[in-house]
Amino acid sequence: MPQLHNTPPIKPIQQRRKVLAGLIGQGIQGSRTPAMHQAEGERLGLHYLYQLLDTDQMGPNRPSLEQLLAATQYCGFAGLNITFPYKQQIIPFLDELSDTAKAVGAVNTVVFKDGKRIGHNTDLSGFALSFQEEMGATKRDHVLLIGAGGAGLAVAHALLQSGVTKLFITDVSAKRAHDLAQSLSTQYDAERVVTTVISADLMPHIDGIVNATPVGMSKLPGTPFPLELLEARLWVVDIIYFPLETELLKAARLKACRVASGAGMAVFQAVAAFELITGLKPDAEALRSTFNSLIAS
Repeated sequence: MPQLHNTPPIKPIQQRRKVLAGLIGQGIQGSRTPAMHQAEGERLGLHYLYQLLDTDQMGPNRPSLEQLLAATQYCGFAGLNITFPYKQQIIPFLDELSDTAKAVGAVNTVVFKDGKRIGHNTDLSGFALSFQEEMGATKRDHVLLIGAGGAGLAVAHALLQSGVTKLFITDVSAKRAHDLAQSLSTQYDAERVVTTVISADLMPHIDGIVNATPVGMSKLPGTPFPLELLEARLWVVDIIYFPLETELLKAARLKACRVASGAGMAVFQAVAAFELITGLKPDAEALRSTFNSLIAS
């Protein structure tokens, strides 16, 4: 009679928690956010799927922003990141705003919770941490901010909170620059914020420049600043990270300016967004490692 072997009982397959998230924006095929989120989710034991929702890829009959938001909520997304040009446009379709999102007036992260759409802003902290890391030792009393859109709102708050004593704001829309200056003046000393136009006369009065416009992105090549006005004593920060070296940063580097790309802001805002969406605290250095491992575009 054949000998029977004791077969150990089959262990049930451990189910990993599933998380579905995404990024809504225009022209975002170069984004490194999906890779950062998915790699960190995998490291933390999640089954994490992060989708790009690029409205440039949706054809002539693309859904409205409100329809996209409703569809993702209906399909069980845990949350979304929001980027250009929707950071302000998204607000009317949300149920609640965090204190930071209210103060800034822009949203870059939406969390779906208990049937509600809750808007957050991690751009402010993301830029602040990156700026301190990259430019903490530089003189930054007087700063020129180019761009008063969704990202510019967060950057403006971060700069003022970092100790900038005079913030010069310029934008292709003079009204938008004026509206941002007025809004900031209600929360900070009004004398610290002024609107301006870029000119040679302005240069002696600033220590550094921050580009918070989309000009310089792969889909919007060019520069928002006249390159002939660059001086070696100036530092230049561009919040764009695809490409990592924009035309503005390349010219500034060649002028011997201290420069910083949007890589740091991208990583630090992703750290905060990941925690909001998953409830788990990520490792900032792990996200940075993933970001750096991707081929520069």
